[in-house]
Amino acid sequence: MSLTLPLLLLLLLLLLLTTIITTTTTTPLPSPSPSPSSSYPYGFSYHIDCGSPTNTTDPFNTTWLSDRYFSGGATSIVSEPLLFQHPHEKTLRFFPTSSGKKNCYTLPLPPPSSTSSAHRRFLLRTFVVYDNYDGKAHPPSFDVSVRSTIVFSWRSPWPSSLSRRGAYSDLLASSPSDADAVPVCFYSFATDPPVISSLEVFSVDPNSYDAASTATTDIVLVNYGRLSCGSGQWGPGFSADSDRFGRSWQADSDYRTANSDKFVAVSTKYGIKGTDQKPNYFPEKLYQTAVTTAEEEGGVIEYELSVDAKLDYLLWLHFAEIEGKVRKAGERVFDVWVNDENLTRIDIYRSVGGFAAYTWHHTVKNLSSSVLSVKLKGVKGAPLICGVENYALVPNDPSTVPQQAVAMKALKDSLRIPERMGWNGDPCAPTNWDAWEGVTCRMSKDNTGLVISQIDLGSQGLKGDISDQISLLSDLVSLNLSSNSLMGEIPNGLGQKSLIHLDLSNNQLTGSIPDSIASSSLKLVINFGLITAFAAELELPYHIMKSCHIFVKKGLLNGNLLEGRVPEELYSIGVHGGAIDLSSNKGLCGVPTLPSCPIFWENGRLSTQGKIAIGLSCFFVFCVVVLLVFVFIRRRRNDYDFALPHELTCKSNFNEILPSSFNVFGDANYVLQQVVQYSWKEHLKIDKSSVPITELVEQENALAAKRNRYQRQKSLMLLEMESQHAKGLVASPYTQQ
Repeated sequence: MSLTLPLLLLLLLLLLLTTIITTTTTTPLPSPSPSPSSSYPYGFSYHIDCGSPTNTTDPFNTTWLSDRYFSGGATSIVSEPLLFQHPHEKTLRFFPTSSGKKNCYTLPLPPPSSTSSAHRRFLLRTFVVYDNYDGKAHPPSFDVSVRSTIVFSWRSPWPSSLSRRGAYSDLLASSPSDADAVPVCFYSFATDPPVISSLEVFSVDPNSYDAASTATTDIVLVNYGRLSCGSGQWGPGFSADSDRFGRSWQADSDYRTANSDKFVAVSTKYGIKGTDQKPNYFPEKLYQTAVTTAEEEGGVIEYELSVDAKLDYLLWLHFAEIEGKVRKAGERVFDVWVNDENLTRIDIYRSVGGFAAYTWHHTVKNLSSSVLSVKLKGVKGAPLICGVENYALVPNDPSTVPQQAVAMKALKDSLRIPERMGWNGDPCAPTNWDAWEGVTCRMSKDNTGLVISQIDLGSQGLKGDISDQISLLSDLVSLNLSSNSLMGEIPNGLGQKSLIHLDLSNNQLTGSIPDSIASSSLKLVINFGLITAFAAELELPYHIMKSCHIFVKKGLLNGNLLEGRVPEELYSIGVHGGAIDLSSNKGLCGVPTLPSCPIFWENGRLSTQGKIAIGLSCFFVFCVVVLLVFVFIRRRRNDYDFALPHELTCKSNFNEILPSSFNVFGDANYVLQQVVQYSWKEHLKIDKSSVPITELVEQENALAAKRNRYQRQKSLMLLEMESQHAKGLVASPYTQQ
């Protein structure tokens, strides 16, 4: 019995110490909340292992796709693979200068969540590591953009730990619902090749994170700190815990300041109401851990987050009353201070009750330093917090007008732009970077986007053709494609109203010069003192030329295989002081210094006059053929006219040459002979006694030919006579009545 009492006291002491350390109460707790609904319309996601040739699966059963959707570059692996836990952290893709200064991944976007949504929203997470993969011990300097906006910047030298172990970054961005993909581009500084190790895309609710002000396509939310208080790092890629948006949560310990009072981490295994619900779908695990202070009254918790003072920030704070000792409103009350400004007073239990999620968010503007301070000061009881999120509100840079972006991508394909020129992503954006090599852009007149003003690709070894889509570049001022090996015809759409300088010389272009070039708004040179120059040579911006009325008309089409008539308006450039060169085109004609054009041939094809002439000729030939056929038919009818001479149709004449007892059908041969002899005697009136013997012979020969003709047709006449007899013609005209 003496031994039992000390043991009981020892057990009570241990129980008391455990209660103090864990700060977990043994008072009755609510039963776990029901599991959230399994219906989730935004389950689209994929993960790309940059540099990997095969698909892999990580320990959390996530499938990583082999490297794809890239524009160029090469692959490598880190120098110390054993330092990295996951396979997708050990491989990388880098973009050397031979791939151009701008390279992109064109990532497919998740399908729209609904037909009514005007945009799609997604979370993009990247992992970047250097780890001296190239043996140069020089981490690169480069920028990363999404669509047209710079979102991440890496500058050498990197911190040692960052260079060796890499870092994850993520953001929330939106895209128009009609966009099927988003470009994620890497821009190199100097000769540094950008690097990327992995890319992940998660579909999210388009109404998430205060959609009224941030879910438009004009804002990108870049993560500047996502903290889970009272726990270690967790989330997709780091633990088996899930987050529908793919958010990863960092431990908060590195961000708490020395100004904080002694903190106490608290946790619970019970369910939290109001979690995993639209539109933000915050995970329940976030609210099952928290940080408070050991001070029972008036404690302080402070976090400091590094920021860019030029930007505004969206701050989200997460709370849940998970200590059972707080049973009613007013038992835990604290103020929220941001950068020494008291913004709100929080009473979790009064707002949502116990074991329920509560959030508060605020937009921080006009920062004066690179540190954002978040401080909780206890008013009644100790302050408590479960999580902190801080997003930079990065406004989207203007992008190229969609129609002109389509035209430039068509030109890229048709001109066969080499990889070294880096024609990837948006042609003009981001504006902090250079536009595509050889391309000059400016803001549109209505300030809604960027437009193409100049294209200078002379002597680039291009071997394609000029796409018809070039007609969409309605703001093009200057086009130089000279000294390449371009083939095909000059597009009919080339000759925008804005065009003042055109150089297509020394190519292999064929066909005719389109009238659109002649009808463009190329204007004459205007002299200002001793200055008379071409716009490209002056290198004056378009708006300056327009304000000063300095326009130059310059058209160089020499050294091609063009043919046909040269529009007079185009040739008048040189007449009125501009520059026009049409030499070394053997097929051109119609203006001075060039051969005259054939009357019926123009621009490599029949002219209008030629078509009319051919039409009239065809009609004349048709008429002649019809006439010949008609004459032939009439002549054939005369050849087979078996009618007897008029003289023979008379009864008296028949009585003279035929006997009275003549049988028509039996003596047809005799009838023909008598008819022929009579005909010739009556019509030729031959008097044999008075005609010379030679002439008489000729007449007899002619008579014999005539007789032979009738002899051949004798049988046809007999058939006709027999046909008449068969029809009941008993009385023959050749017999007496």
